[in-house]
Amino acid sequence: MSVRLVITDAMWDRIKPLMPVEPVRGRRWANRRRTLETIAWKFRTGSPWRALPDELGSFQTAHKRLLRWAAYGIWERILAALPAAADGVDDIGWTVSVDSTVCRAHQHAAGARIKGHHGTISG
Repeated sequence: MSVRLVITDAMWDRIKPLMPVEPVRGRRWANRRRTLETIAWKFRTGSPWRALPDELGSFQTAHKRLLRWAAYGIWERILAALPAAADGVDDIGWTVSVDSTVCRAHQHAAGARIKGHHGTISG
């Protein structure tokens, strides 16, 4: 099974400086880009961690790194820096960014008359 990778070289060049530096002592870390691809794949597909394809590596490593990066505030740094960098080079079209919310109401809750009230003010 071939896994579709989504982090381009240009994206990685923007993300890499925001990632934590590998410690000098201890065991070498797993490849940070591959770990990020693994986390992206998991959330893009909605699959359970244990269903990770072998070519993405260990699910334990990716899950631990996800939690560690969250605790260190790495995700906040990435999510704050990337839109700012993209906006700086006019890579985001803000005029077409639209958000909406739909709240459905029961038909009887929409504009029903209240007994004894006919829209007049007495006084």
